[in-house]
Amino acid sequence: MIRVVIADDQTLMRDGLQTIIDLQQDMEVVGAAEDGEQACELVRTLRPDLVLMDIRMPKLSGIESAKRIRKECPETAVLILTTFAEDEYIIEALAGGAVGYLLKDLPAQKIVESIRDAVKGQLMMPASIAAKLAARLAFLTGAPAEVLDPGRLRHEGIRFTDREKKVILLLLEGLSNREIAGTLFMSEGTVKNYISVIYQKIGTNDRAKALLLLQGMMKDAQAADADG
Repeated sequence: MIRVVIADDQTLMRDGLQTIIDLQQDMEVVGAAEDGEQACELVRTLRPDLVLMDIRMPKLSGIESAKRIRKECPETAVLILTTFAEDEYIIEALAGGAVGYLLKDLPAQKIVESIRDAVKGQLMMPASIAAKLAARLAFLTGAPAEVLDPGRLRHEGIRFTDREKKVILLLLEGLSNREIAGTLFMSEGTVKNYISVIYQKIGTNDRAKALLLLQGMMKDAQAADADG
């Protein structure tokens, strides 16, 4: 059973998330906090598997709470769930120990699946967030522009099989490996193998950078089709 603490200063959001989570057979909400300090206290007391954490909260922000939980209770995963998609928040949250960054406009089932995957150690973020993160990291680290240039891959003649293209499209929709497996009627292990091959072709093992490159390649391909 996955034990979850919800931390959000909006009562309606806390209640809604609790209803969604408690409907799942493999998880339960063991506590709810309305500010960051209360969230940290609940984690110390209850030792949940995961905290679903908002960013902006009274007393202590979600980012500061994540840092404190990472230090005091490293066995508890912190999954950010917020309305804010600013680059600074994403970087700070992940650097502070969060295992993922989700937006509140996601479907309820996607949030539930993300909780399951986050507890297993997967880094969780929608494609849009991953692209923002990759672009920000490239800027901060001073990576050469051509490293993240989709056009470079096109000029190098990188090609994907039809099956790889289907996997890529689902990756760009933000689906997890498990969801891709279900959609394409294949095992999760097979999906991981396809993703490994795709990463090898584009020259990166970083999911965020891979998504950014793949998005650019898809835009290039669509533009080429339109011109043709």
